[in-house]
Amino acid sequence: MELTRRLQPLLLVLLFSVAYSDNGARTPLLSVLQMQADDHIRFSSLVAGRSFVPIGSGRPSPNHVVKAKIGTPAQTLLMALDTSTDMTMVPCTGCIGCSSAATFAFAKSTTFKPLNCAAAQCKQVQNSNCLGTVCLMNMTYGASSIAANLAQDNITLATDSIHGYYFGCIQKAVGALVPPQGVLGLGRGSLSLISQSKSLYKSTFSYCLPSIKSTSFSGTLRLGPNGQPKNIKYTPLLTNPRRPSLYYVKLIGIKVGPKLVNIPPSAFALDKNNGAGTIIDSGTVFTRLVTPAYTAVRDEFRRRMGRHSVVSSLGGFDTCYTIPIGKQVPTMTFMFEGAELSMKQENFLIYGSAGGITCLAMSASPSMNVIASMQQQNHRILFDLKNLKIGISAERCS
Repeated sequence: MELTRRLQPLLLVLLFSVAYSDNGARTPLLSVLQMQADDHIRFSSLVAGRSFVPIGSGRPSPNHVVKAKIGTPAQTLLMALDTSTDMTMVPCTGCIGCSSAATFAFAKSTTFKPLNCAAAQCKQVQNSNCLGTVCLMNMTYGASSIAANLAQDNITLATDSIHGYYFGCIQKAVGALVPPQGVLGLGRGSLSLISQSKSLYKSTFSYCLPSIKSTSFSGTLRLGPNGQPKNIKYTPLLTNPRRPSLYYVKLIGIKVGPKLVNIPPSAFALDKNNGAGTIIDSGTVFTRLVTPAYTAVRDEFRRRMGRHSVVSSLGGFDTCYTIPIGKQVPTMTFMFEGAELSMKQENFLIYGSAGGITCLAMSASPSMNVIASMQQQNHRILFDLKNLKIGISAERCS
């Protein structure tokens, strides 16, 4: 299954570290420029129809992760949440090129079953082929290439178990973008978690992503209609036939501080021929805006910073400062039809440890607007596929 929403990598000129200690002081923690470049390529409780799964920041990886148990007896993996991926992908024992952090020892699971080429699910996978009778998949994830066997086994999230869950058992990975312990696919396709658990979770889920500086599993993935927030604003969930697995929304404007930025409507338009439009994606770290929108937002941000502020570039970020950023830009707001995503500085500024550099954590895109995980942090994003709507509300989960 081809996963092509991430953009091509940018040249790295320096390492840029996000850093925080318990007292607020900045200390080296993550190579954010590496995250940004890679990005270009991309409490348990249970009642009927409800499951709460803790979410962690995944440090030092840029991905947000959940604990998933696979197989019998269960083996625990920290899997990255990805709303733009359908197929769940698990690194299996013997995988060439996979991280040594953890792999799924499928031979130890009494419920593991490889699928053959005659299985209906094999025909639902793009770029599938056969080796003997085993269904093989060749996929891309950002700039990485993945070879996997289509398989099934039990998967448990919190206290819910889904029996006979279909996933890709990774045999070979070329490239560094594959999350070390696998990906939990939350897309809209037929083999995604949401589609495979439709009878259990009624095509509904939400998440609150904690800050990348969080040291605990303080966020939550809520599966099912029960336990979802009541006071939440909704925007229509759109579908683009060019990329039907993605979560498209109607972005109608962007504010920098109180000012509505002048952006041509064409920058937000849904295009069924090339897949353009605006998507919400948990697997991309930094937001991308098509060039006319990004340029207008960036220029208003610079204007708010003042004429005497010296702007510099660092890696893929083109708006960086060595002066303190105080109240010049208190908020930024993405305006959707019926809902808003109002962000604080922590959602759109990246702080560096070397030289006190601060950068606007967004960049330009050639064709698609991507509302990414950093900009979603400390918000509840609710996906209701049955009623074709997405809810957005502020929620502190860091």
